[in-house]
Amino acid sequence: MPYIQIKAYPKDEKIKQKVAERINEIFLEEWGCPQEAISLSIDAVQPENWQVEIEQKEILPNSDKMLILNGRKTY
Repeated sequence: MPYIQIKAYPKDEKIKQKVAERINEIFLEEWGCPQEAISLSIDAVQPENWQVEIEQKEILPNSDKMLILNGRKTY
């Protein structure tokens, strides 16, 4: 707890590490969990595959769980 999985267009390792560190810090500060409880992955998805692999298979079926959807808050 928690397991954070990010799917995004490809980025270089330095950017992925910086993003992971910032998300890690937020979970430590706001979620109140210990460092050893956090797991985070960033999976690259090619832009030409985004609509089928992510939008259709993951986002749309889970749209009721989205806190931000297409850049807009849902809460």
